[in-house]
Amino acid sequence: MKKFLTFAATLLLGAVSISNSFAQADLGAACGCPPVASRTTVVDLSTLADASGNINDSNLVLTCDKMWRLDKKIYVGSGKTITIMPGTVIKGVYTVDPALASALIISRGAKIIAAGDKDCQIVFTAEGDNLDGTYPVSTVGRWGGLVLCGRAANNLTTGNTLYIAGSTGIGRAEGFASGDPRVYYGGSTDNDNSGVLRYVSLRHAGANLAAGFEINALTLCSVGSGTSIEHVETVSCNDDNIELFGGTVNLKYISTLFGNDDMLDYDQGWTGKCQFFFGIKRATNDTTGTTSDNGIEADADDQKINSCPRSHPFIYNMTLIGSGKHYTNADNSGVAGIMAKELTEGEIYNSVFANFKYGVNIQKTPGTRVSTSICGTSTVVGEAYDNWNQLDAVATLKIKNCTFVANDYSFRLNQKSNTAISVDDSTKFFGDGNVNIPAVTGFAPVWAMNSTTNAVTTQFDAIPNPAIASSITPPVDGFYSPANYRGAFSPTGSNWLSDWSYVKILDMTAGLVPCPTDLNGSTNVDVDDFLIFLGTFGSSCQ
Repeated sequence: MKKFLTFAATLLLGAVSISNSFAQADLGAACGCPPVASRTTVVDLSTLADASGNINDSNLVLTCDKMWRLDKKIYVGSGKTITIMPGTVIKGVYTVDPALASALIISRGAKIIAAGDKDCQIVFTAEGDNLDGTYPVSTVGRWGGLVLCGRAANNLTTGNTLYIAGSTGIGRAEGFASGDPRVYYGGSTDNDNSGVLRYVSLRHAGANLAAGFEINALTLCSVGSGTSIEHVETVSCNDDNIELFGGTVNLKYISTLFGNDDMLDYDQGWTGKCQFFFGIKRATNDTTGTTSDNGIEADADDQKINSCPRSHPFIYNMTLIGSGKHYTNADNSGVAGIMAKELTEGEIYNSVFANFKYGVNIQKTPGTRVSTSICGTSTVVGEAYDNWNQLDAVATLKIKNCTFVANDYSFRLNQKSNTAISVDDSTKFFGDGNVNIPAVTGFAPVWAMNSTTNAVTTQFDAIPNPAIASSITPPVDGFYSPANYRGAFSPTGSNWLSDWSYVKILDMTAGLVPCPTDLNGSTNVDVDDFLIFLGTFGSSCQ
């Protein structure tokens, strides 16, 4: 029976989701957690904290047998740890008053241990989400987000609005009160350890913390490389999906879905590593979204002070899919797969960018720079173009062996679609192994979905098949995995997205959804599964 189901499912299942009815309801079942509906004991985190939101326990443990409500801003102070067990659900409470918005803040010297696994994800979501896959993906900003403040380096100095006067590289998290040391970040401990985030889903975040200051689903403020962040997803955030303010933390196996702002935003000197990052905007038929910002927004420092260190991450194997919309909004008029600004540096290899206005937009200051290498002392503040164009003989912004698919323009400067790049710039861009093509075999970035009912009518496929080969391979340093292809996914072998990932819950793509055999989640493959199989005859999966 099992062999037959496996073979038949390979041919026929997928376009109609059959797992939604039990996938989230049984969240954590594999690690002994009760069904979500039976978690009737609800605990407000504020009852475990003082009046100012400071957690009382030095090692608070959240278990999966209860439902936890994040009902205000909760702070885990220095020397304290919050441990969240696999399969646990934390629901953020919505408020119209930004001053009362809920968020979880891990202060400098504190830790969060949220170590889920592929069968038992940890979920942060909105209070209204019943976890059956029907909560609208268009619902954003229902709670704040998760903020980690570390003691690694950044480039904050006088002139930056987040800088704490008189300090050495200390700032405060954006959107919080200026005099609150619980949200201070920065220092000189680059291997600082803020804990573990593994198999964590952050959904429907991005509420305003103050007028004009939305918070990100995951905010990483000078977080150090001793912190482990992998298999983390964000869903329907009202602001940036993930934003880094300096630090050395590394990211691996990340997915960002349906966010209103940038998929990955970094600033203030982030110098970490990243591999296997998948991001997708709202569906190309979705008219409800108000913004459609960049895939990557890269800054050295927003204040253009030219302080050290400049942002210089090392990124491999991304797949970022835009919505095809080209809104003009306050902070960017471009909508680019890669928006390189403010003297940013960094290295981006073996990645795929599709459905943006610009594949790459690089800011260029008019005039001629004398040097870009005098970090921290130069009085001439330029843009990222100088770092990309090897003004100092060695490029410090590298975009190599990337494939750009169905973007309006593969490469532009200063967000100007009506100004073609020079022959020399074009020669360099394509000489670096970059490719601009209208389509890729097996890759379908245009898709359709009702963002209110979550019904997917046209699936996307994020996996080119056969793989797009690359001559560049990641370093062998204990962090990167071998991958000689472009994009976040290999068409062969197992896929790194968990079965609890939202793209699988919503059955958004046949390319990422494995053919199931235990269709009813009973842990047995039997006649009941076969009957479900018959009910979905005519659908398909891979």
